[in-house]
Formats: sequence, structure tokens, C-alpha cells
Amino acid sequence: MAKKRERLDVIRDILRAVRDNKQIKPTRLLYASNLSPQMFKDYINELISKGFIKLEVDKKEKKAFVLTKKGHEFLQEYKIIEDFIESFGL
Repeated sequence: MAKKRERLDVIRDILRAVRDNKQIKPTRLLYASNLSPQMFKDYINELISKGFIKLEVDKKEKKAFVLTKKGHEFLQEYKIIEDFIESFGL
């Protein structure tokens, strides 16, 4: 049985998907996050409210998520933590 992802791993995965695509449509991000629609909505609302991502709407009313500066900084710091943990073989 596959191991459940921790909360911070899910957040990292969502932020990486947004970063890697520069901007990403909600449905594509839902698929990339591999979460149920309700769990996805909860995470997205939290990330928007804390300023990690923002939802942009263009002139044709098309929605896309983009990473904020705070989101980029989170991913940089998270990478440092991952590298530190990995250096100890954990």
C-alpha cells in the first residue's frame, strides 16, 4: 500500500505544479495534485489566503493559478530542508 503524503508534501506538490507551468488552470492543477475535489479546494483556499498562490482571471474569464513571491520563497526554503534531511540519509 502506498504511503500517504504528509500535509507539507501536498502543499509542495501543488506549488511545484504551479511553478513548473508558470500558470495552470484549476482543472489541470486538480489532476496534478492527485487530491479529491474537496481536499483540493481546501488546500487551494488555504494557499490563496496565505498568499502562496493567486487566482488570475483574464479578459475571456479564463482562470489560472500563479505562484507568488512568497510561494517561490517557500519552495526554495523547503528544498534546503529536504537537502538537509537527505544529507543524513533520512
